[in-house]
Formats: sequence, structure tokens, C-alpha cells
Amino acid sequence: MNRTEREAAVRRILDQTPPQVPADLYEDVVRRGGRMLRRRTAARRMLWLLLVAAAVAFTVWALTVRPWVEPPSQTTPPLTGW
Repeated sequence: MNRTEREAAVRRILDQTPPQVPADLYEDVVRRGGRMLRRRTAARRMLWLLLVAAAVAFTVWALTVRPWVEPPSQTTPPLTGW
């Protein structure tokens, strides 16, 4: 099937009348869509909460452990007899 045949087939499909949609489908779609939006919102909030909790935990750990401070040297011998 070359390009012109494909275009002709698409035009025939588009020229046809659309199929009838059941009347009760709208309510079902709205219900499912609302549920999907609520789930996405809840998941997004949980991810933000997890991100904030991780940032707070990292901040508390960094302030307690202080990884940027160089540890005192344990290998230098004590100076005596000065």
C-alpha cells in the first residue's frame, strides 16, 4: 500500500459517520476520570512528602555528623620536652 492508497483509505474512514456512543458511557468515564485524578494527586503528594522527609533527614544527619569537618589527626606523636 503506497502513500496515496493510505491517504485514500484514511479519507474514506474520516468521511464515514462516527459510531453511536452509549448514553451511560459519559457518567462512567467521568467517574473513572475523577478517580484517576484523585489517585494521581495523592501519589504526587506522597512523593513530595517523601522528598521533603528525605531532605529533612539529610539535613539532620549533616548537622549531627558534620561530614565537612576534617577529623583530628591521630597519627602525630605528642610533643614533649619543649
